Amino acid sequence: MNSLLNVARILLAALREIFDEAPYSRFLRREQMESSPQAYSAFCREREAWAARRPRCC
Repeated sequence: MNSLLNVARILLAALREIFDEAPYSRFLRREQMESSPQAYSAFCREREAWAARRPRCC
């Protein structure tokens, strides 16, 4: 039962990363902001800027 609970926690954590919930939470903590449309907009702009700087292979 304990291992099943661990698998469920890992799966939930992975889903939160995939759907940007965890990165958004980290952004809010880092910027000391409350969740709002403006905060989410700032988060999206930061992610887009990061993606634009990332080198591309092909």
